[in-house]
Amino acid sequence: MKISYVKHADIDKEKWDECINNANNELIYAYSYYLDAMSENWDALVMNNYEVVMPITWNKKFGIRYLRQPAFTQQLGIFGNCLPAGQVGSFTEDIMKSFIDKALEIFSFIEINLNYENDYKAAFAQKTNLILSLNRSFDEIKKSFKNDLKKNIKKATRNNLHFELTDEIEKAILLYKSAYGSRFYTPGKNYKNFLQLCKLLKEKRQLFVRQVNSGEGKLLAIGLFLQDKKRIYNVMSTVFPEGRKLEANHFLFYKLIEEFSMQNLTLDFEGSEIPGINHFYKNFGSVEQNYFFVKINKLKPFQRLLKNAADEFKSYL
Repeated sequence: MKISYVKHADIDKEKWDECINNANNELIYAYSYYLDAMSENWDALVMNNYEVVMPITWNKKFGIRYLRQPAFTQQLGIFGNCLPAGQVGSFTEDIMKSFIDKALEIFSFIEINLNYENDYKAAFAQKTNLILSLNRSFDEIKKSFKNDLKKNIKKATRNNLHFELTDEIEKAILLYKSAYGSRFYTPGKNYKNFLQLCKLLKEKRQLFVRQVNSGEGKLLAIGLFLQDKKRIYNVMSTVFPEGRKLEANHFLFYKLIEEFSMQNLTLDFEGSEIPGINHFYKNFGSVEQNYFFVKINKLKPFQRLLKNAADEFKSYL
């Protein structure tokens, strides 16, 4: 097992994307075009001839290079197929440790999310993700809906709500930023980068937008979703105060599930550590598919002071 550190300019992106595409744990976040858009800098750890790969998304402040998770990129970590043919499961602990140790040869500070197949025993914390299989009839899926959800859907139906297709990507992003930007700190440049990525994904037919309007045509909720051959990703969904009263967000996901039922896809709610949001997604019968957060600090004392000062300054921006 040979793991090489490959700088961005030397990455064979054709082989990289082929590895992600063929991986048991394929995720849209790991494709080169997604990383190019959302990570200011990224290099790679590559095992042998792109059999297994790990994106190294890094930044630099006060001369300190460190690994960090890009915005709107829930999971990264290690991707590929290194298990025996026909066997499904997590990467071995030896492979996990080898990749992390290789990263630590170059970076002294790491704050990244691995993916659901990266069972890293030394992780700092476990994070919540929720998924729902759509490869069933809608009637079958509805059997797993919680009673609270069923009541809210009945209420939404009585409110004469309308589920509609739209292609207003920029509108969906701006409304999300306006509604939740102060709750989830994300620098403005990340939204600009994400918009450019979304335009590319639309060309690739890997993005769509759905919205819920009132009977009078007033926008009540809107969702921007990404899609690959395995998953639909709930990246940005926004409900407005009036829509919350009319259960528009329940209706949005109810109709989305109906639209894509009987397809070999998984709806990735992208989970949440916030209890109310977590409860909302679980009402649809979703199940946990969690992932690990890795935080390792081997900075020297003076470097820690600089890093802490930079983080403190960022919190005031």
